[in-house]
Amino acid sequence: DIALTTNGTLLARYALELKQAGLTRVNISLDTLRADRFEHITGSGKLQDVLAGIDLANQVGLTPVKINMVVMRDENDDEILDFARKTVDEEWNVRFIEYMPFGGSEAESARTLPTHEIRDHINEAVGPLERCGTKTGNGPARYFRLPGARGTLGFISPMTEHFCATCNRLRVTADGQLRPCLLDDDEIDIKKALRDGSSDEQLKELIQRAVGIKRERHHLNEGIDAPERPMRQIGG
Repeated sequence: DIALTTNGTLLARYALELKQAGLTRVNISLDTLRADRFEHITGSGKLQDVLAGIDLANQVGLTPVKINMVVMRDENDDEILDFARKTVDEEWNVRFIEYMPFGGSEAESARTLPTHEIRDHINEAVGPLERCGTKTGNGPARYFRLPGARGTLGFISPMTEHFCATCNRLRVTADGQLRPCLLDDDEIDIKKALRDGSSDEQLKELIQRAVGIKRERHHLNEGIDAPERPMRQIGG
C-alpha cells in the first residue's frame, strides 16, 4: 500500500501517471469548499484544481480517496455539514481532524473544536451517523457513514482522544529529517545518511532509533512542549 498525501493542486495533471507508476491511493488536504476562503487559507492555488484532482483520482482508481479537513473554530467550522453532505452522492471519504495548536498560545488552543462537537453537529443536522465497519487503513481515524451515502466520514482526535500509545507513524520532513512525532522537535538527519551512501542496514538502524525515541504522549493539551517549527515549515 503506497499512499500520497497532497494538497491536490496538481493531482488532475498527474493522477494517471502516478497510478501507472504504482501509487495505490491519495490523501488530499482540503480545509474549505469556498474559493475565496481557499485562497485565504492556502495562499496559493485554486480550489477548482483540487476538486478536479479528486474527481480524476477516483476515476483512475487511486482509491479510497481521503479528504482531510482540519476543523478550525470560527474559521471553517461552518463548512462541516458541507463536507459531510459531499459524502452522500460522491465517493468522498472525508476525515475531520482536530486542530493542533502548534503555537502553544491560548488563542491557538481556542481554535481546536473537539471531535465530539463535530460529530454531534453532524448527527443532529444530517444524521444519524452509522458506524462503518469497513477498514480503510491502519491509522487512528474512526469511520462512520450517513444513511445511503457512497462515501464515509472519519474522525481523528489528536487533542481530545490522543492516540500516542498506538501511533505507527514517522514523518520525513520537507528538508530530509526523520521526525518521530509531528509534535516533537526531535529529528534524525536521514538526508545526510542517504547522500553519504549509507547501507540499507545503516538506514534501518536510523529508523529504529527514531522509533525508539518516540515519546509516550504529547502535552499540547497542557499548553507545553509545543514544537518550535510550525507545520508549514515541517511539511513532508
